[in-house]
Amino acid sequence: MITDRENREVALIAVRDDITMTGSRYGPGERGPDPHVHHEHTDSFYLLDGELTFALGPGGERVVVPAGGFVAVPPDVSHSFRNEGSSDAHFLNLHTPDGGFAGFMRGARDGADIGFDSFDPPADGGRPASEAIVVGPDEGERVEAGNRVAVVKAVLPHICFVEYAYDGPRGGPPVHDHDDQVDSFYVLDGEIEFEVGGSVHPGGPGTLASVPRGVRHTFRHIHDGRARVLNIHAPDCGFGEFIRGTAD
Repeated sequence: MITDRENREVALIAVRDDITMTGSRYGPGERGPDPHVHHEHTDSFYLLDGELTFALGPGGERVVVPAGGFVAVPPDVSHSFRNEGSSDAHFLNLHTPDGGFAGFMRGARDGADIGFDSFDPPADGGRPASEAIVVGPDEGERVEAGNRVAVVKAVLPHICFVEYAYDGPRGGPPVHDHDDQVDSFYVLDGEIEFEVGGSVHPGGPGTLASVPRGVRHTFRHIHDGRARVLNIHAPDCGFGEFIRGTAD
């Protein structure tokens, strides 16, 4: 746990060189950092419930993102965010690659000043807001294959972010590993069965599985009914094009 107070909770839930992920709760009126840019990594957000308001680009373009919405901010795009709603906002924040973020967060908790890849916006404001990806809860590129729908939310060099929905049982890919990316999953609804390093782990809502490079794994939906799971590849390394090629 990094922060645990009445109006804010922040926990590091995955720390790897390729991706660091936090799970956060912001109460009404809680605000994140001042406008800033990252030079070497992408800063992404997925809203689990509630809403956040983002300020993007040189003019601080205001964008309200509800539950199920996704934002990816590539390098040198200025951004900040706050909860302007009347209820708590729960969200995932992904830094790909880590860029020193985990060390910075631990330092902030422990009273140590540890820098990372975060800077004030440049004099010209940085890259335009249009270079950020903002995808609503029902938006994205749909790739349908039988009883599975993959909604591609973002494909950038640092990250491929996909939301899978299953209607009934469906096997996953053969057991495999990745030499050049971390493969992470976050279960939204239903139950997904993960096989990692030869062990099987059932995962219900809120389960995170983050599989390092070189570790053999697969996943599957074995139950009747529906399930939804986020899948994040960091970096992309061609996975976006691969998933597009799986359509019926």
